[in-house]
Amino acid sequence: MKQFFKFFFASALGTAFAASILAFLFVVFISVVLFFSGSGVKKTVDSPILRIDLSGIISERENYDPLSMAFFNFGVKKQGLNDILVAIKKAKTDDKIKGIYLNAGIVQTGIATVLEIRDALIDFKESGKFVVAYGEIISQRSYYAASVADKIILNPLGMLEFKGLGSMQQYNKGVFEKMGIEMQVFKVGTYKSYIEPYTSYEMSDFDREQRSVYLTVLWKEILNKISESRGVSVDSLNRYADEYLLFSAPENLVKYGLIDSLSYRTDFENSLKEMAGIEKDEEIKFQKVLDMLGDYNFASDKIAILYAEGGIVSDAEEELYSGSVITAGTYIKTLKQLQKDSSIKAVVFRINSGGGSAYVADQIWYMVKELSKTKPVVASFGSYAASGGYYIACGASKIVSSPVTLTGSIGIFGLFPSGEKLANKIGASYDGVGTNKNTLFGEQILSIPFLGAGILPARPLNKTEHAMLQAYVERGYDTFLSRCAEGRELGKSYLDSIGQGRVWAGTQAANIGLADTLGGIETALEIAASLADLEDYSIEEYPKQKDPFERFFEEVFKYAKIRSLEFALGKDVYETRQLLKALSNYDYRQAILIE
Repeated sequence: MKQFFKFFFASALGTAFAASILAFLFVVFISVVLFFSGSGVKKTVDSPILRIDLSGIISERENYDPLSMAFFNFGVKKQGLNDILVAIKKAKTDDKIKGIYLNAGIVQTGIATVLEIRDALIDFKESGKFVVAYGEIISQRSYYAASVADKIILNPLGMLEFKGLGSMQQYNKGVFEKMGIEMQVFKVGTYKSYIEPYTSYEMSDFDREQRSVYLTVLWKEILNKISESRGVSVDSLNRYADEYLLFSAPENLVKYGLIDSLSYRTDFENSLKEMAGIEKDEEIKFQKVLDMLGDYNFASDKIAILYAEGGIVSDAEEELYSGSVITAGTYIKTLKQLQKDSSIKAVVFRINSGGGSAYVADQIWYMVKELSKTKPVVASFGSYAASGGYYIACGASKIVSSPVTLTGSIGIFGLFPSGEKLANKIGASYDGVGTNKNTLFGEQILSIPFLGAGILPARPLNKTEHAMLQAYVERGYDTFLSRCAEGRELGKSYLDSIGQGRVWAGTQAANIGLADTLGGIETALEIAASLADLEDYSIEEYPKQKDPFERFFEEVFKYAKIRSLEFALGKDVYETRQLLKALSNYDYRQAILIE
């Protein structure tokens, strides 16, 4: 009864708290929405220079929710690749735009995303307009895009990261041993390395081999493009990377040819005025990416871009993730919608995912295959299209991979933890009855008294159970191979030889038949238009994003609920319960199939 009243008052407090802050936040929200919607509050910027920020987080697409931007991002800049590409494309043909200013900083995104921006800038330069970059601390990926600029200027006390590509991860077998937890593994795929941090003290030889190969391929691609743009030899670039340039004197960066000159931002902006024909005493303003959006092509024939970014998870697990995820519920519904919409003539399936649930991936694969029977479906790979990320693509009509996509990983595994030693440590014991030989398989679940949530199985699997799960995983791998063989028109034995969980760089994937051609989303659109015999078309993006008001109320009540429960239970107890809730969402009655 005491617990009942505690949760009752916590819920009541949450509702009251939400109601009390709604009035204030609603007024602020309306103000922010008006600012972003351009309804008389936002001032129209009239500038001949488009500024693109190579900093913050760049995802495949971003929902610019005014409330989140004002209250919940805490200064982290978020952008959508789709909007950046549209802005660059429009700037190329907009007579008012004289050039692009790249504000180079620390960018968090995949290499393929950077490459798409880079290629778009190269296309923009064909207009004869200028591209200049300025930065104070420039990350390696930001520099990769900025290297196409006519000039790169660095602050006199600035820094440039240039160090090569590497891969480092933590291995937790020793941690689990100290906790009394043993990870039992079921897998098919010599190179399937996702499980190694749970079961090993160090990287396996097979994983070391595949990582070394694809990192070398990716780094070679990056060096070749920088060398071409900057006129610095690949050998010299490698030598500079060995020096780890982050702490190098800025003058050395100019000497090496990586930077054109050093300048304070004020002086740089004065030079921008001269390049764009702006008077010296006039305040410099910039067009932003969001200013360039709108004025879309309203052709009746459409190509849909269906974005799939993040892990592939069950509908029940969606609320456990803060970022973008791919669920069967959302994508099956959307694919059916695209199938029925007669105005949609083709679909570009944009994938940026390292995989996830094999079961969910199979449901999405089926709908993609069904859609491709009636309309061209062109899969376009971002930075990742591995495991389940590749699975959902192999039913498409064509596959376009970026040269630097990490793709493939055709393999499958299961992890089944055993907490027998932990159960013994805390004194837990088990007893039960069943009608059949395997009735109690997966029923012996370790729980922490008073906290209540099941954590993990309290005993290892016996030989019979182990054999059942291994057979289950092997059937899953055979299904994966069958789906790929059907979609790619390749033999299963050949796919097995290039599968086994191995990850390939995009250039390799195209050579071995896992992709049809290399390119970005623009290439995919061109192929989709050709397959659908379209000359003029408009673009529509899916899944449809929630409107700002809906997101506003969701965020407010979620925030209020969390804060009220923390108040009622205490922050430590609340966080512990949330962790156990997350763990208990996994179904330990079968292997936890993650990839």
